[in-house]
Amino acid sequence: MSRRNIAKKRLVLPDPIYNSKLISMLTVRILKSGKKGIAQKIIYEALDIIKEKTSNYPLEILEKAIRNSTPLVEVKARRVGGSTYQVPIEVRAYRGTNLALRWLTKFSNERSGKNMSLKLANEIIDAANESGSTIRKKEETHRMAEANKAFAHYRY
Repeated sequence: MSRRNIAKKRLVLPDPIYNSKLISMLTVRILKSGKKGIAQKIIYEALDIIKEKTSNYPLEILEKAIRNSTPLVEVKARRVGGSTYQVPIEVRAYRGTNLALRWLTKFSNERSGKNMSLKLANEIIDAANESGSTIRKKEETHRMAEANKAFAHYRY
C-alpha cells in the first residue's frame, strides 16, 4: 500500500445488456488474461441457464444469491505485544459484496464439470437457495468471528 496518498475508488460502469453494476463486478472476477468478452459470454450464458432452470428474472436471483452470501463480520489478524489475535470486524457493504462475488467465482470454478457457465449458474442458484459452498464459507467466517469475540476490544 502506498504511504503517499489513498487509492481512489474507480467508477464501475454497468454492463451493456442488463445495465447492472453487479454483473460488471462479476465479469472482473471471472476475467482471465484480459479476455473480457469471454468472461461476459460466460456470465450471460449462466444467466440464461438460471432463467431456464428457475423461470424467474435471472438478475433478481443473482442479487438474492449475493445478498445471501455477503458476510456481516470477518476476522482480521492484529498483532498486539508479540502475539497475533484474530479480531472480528464488521464488513462494509462494498467489501461484503466483493467477498461474496469472489467466493461465488472461486467455488463455481472448483465445481466438477467442464462448462464454466453451467458451474457458475449452479453456484448462483445454490447461493440463492441458501446452500452450497459459498454459503458454507460465509457461515464459517461468521463462526470464526463469533469464536474470537473475546478479542473484539483490540479493534482499532
